[in-house]
Amino acid sequence: MSLNGNGRDIRARTPYLIVLLASRDGYRKLARTATLLILDLVGIAAAIWSALAAKAVVGGDFELAQLASGTWDYLPFAFLITALLFAHAGLYGARETRPGFAKTITALFQAAVISLIFALVSGSTFSTYWVFYGGLVFAALYVCGLRHAYESLTGRLLSSLGFRRRAVLVGTGKRIGAVAKAIDESEGKAYEMVGFLSLDGFAGNGLRDLGDIDRLPERLLQHAVEEVLITDPDFPQDRALALIDECQMRGIRVRVAPSTIGVLTQGAELAPGAGIPLFELRPPAFQGLDFVIKRSFDFAVAAAALIVLSPALAVVALLVKLSSRGPVFHRSLRPGIGAKPFPCLKFRTMYQDAEDRQGEFEHLNEASGAIFKIRADPRMTPIGRFLRRNSIDELPQLINVLRGEMSLVGPRPLPLRDHARLEDWHRRRYQVLPGITGLWQVSGRANLDFDDMVRLDFLYLERWSVLLDLTILLKTIPAVIRRRGAY
Repeated sequence: MSLNGNGRDIRARTPYLIVLLASRDGYRKLARTATLLILDLVGIAAAIWSALAAKAVVGGDFELAQLASGTWDYLPFAFLITALLFAHAGLYGARETRPGFAKTITALFQAAVISLIFALVSGSTFSTYWVFYGGLVFAALYVCGLRHAYESLTGRLLSSLGFRRRAVLVGTGKRIGAVAKAIDESEGKAYEMVGFLSLDGFAGNGLRDLGDIDRLPERLLQHAVEEVLITDPDFPQDRALALIDECQMRGIRVRVAPSTIGVLTQGAELAPGAGIPLFELRPPAFQGLDFVIKRSFDFAVAAAALIVLSPALAVVALLVKLSSRGPVFHRSLRPGIGAKPFPCLKFRTMYQDAEDRQGEFEHLNEASGAIFKIRADPRMTPIGRFLRRNSIDELPQLINVLRGEMSLVGPRPLPLRDHARLEDWHRRRYQVLPGITGLWQVSGRANLDFDDMVRLDFLYLERWSVLLDLTILLKTIPAVIRRRGAY
């Protein structure tokens, strides 16, 4: 079982709405999201109206027309901010993974603060700020109340319709039976256990044996599986990564029992309400709102950087041109998102025949794993050595960012020679846009073992935020200045 390196990342490159409609439960997702949005809109509107009404009653100036007008003045911005924060918090997600009231109230508090700051910055004046903190109190009551009613009604409806999620268990030994029993006792009505796939020929304890783990892809299709549950704490890490890729590229949810594969659960979310705590492994790709936020951040920063650095880039281009024969830019064909090749731009740092001569120097390779690196590479030009040492040669990749071929922060794109030497579990890094910099570059750069570099890529994918991107960008500057591990 392996992930096809030529696969396409449907979550990021394809418009999200098309992916949603094409998926098996796309219409259910749309209905759920639309219903929750309407309920939140009603709750926010009622909260603003109630806050204004309470103030009017105390002040003796209660007029329905004025209350309606005031509510409409605040509602569009307040609801937009609230909906965005709710989406980022996962409050429009699937029922079994949707956070509870604590996260709802936290998001409402953030929305109130942002709305207040925006009002003050835009020059609005208030005799009292009751509409903000009063509105927050009413919003917590109304929004949480409406959502509780929604959860109760839909829960009863799904139960009466006999809706159950088709799942398979994957693991080794008696752990499969133990997890199956715990799930059956705690939320048996929510699952239809299709069977299990084992690494060691486990007897099944009454469960249907679906064969060896290598048959997972065909079993997923054959039985219309909606969830895969990894049960075993000793499940091999490389096999788990391949399994997760197979499932997530097909839109199938993956959950893991506690203590299973520690490196994978760092960014996992606890699924509430289960008798046995199952953690959901989110796709290591940016989708929906996250993709829009990251892409907007990349475009804005890359455009600004190109404008500011354009005089320096022109000087570097002139030096490259005058130092040796050949083009200013080197277009290195590298696998990008979904392993689809793209021309990665760099200032040329080597003589024209460098790629043809690489075979002569393979025995001098100083890097581990798939990477090829030589500290004193004889193919490098004098100006190229300076550019490479200070990472200036990477700056043209800002153009790749504007084109949508790269991100500012992400897994570094490898040359085709290095990509061909990757193991299957390494290829998970190609589910997102490659980056100009990443956790590698601020955590030791070329001094790290290749497998450690890949694990840092996975850690970044699981913990991504705009703040993390900004932190990595800022830490890249001193890393480059110190030339730590660069050659």
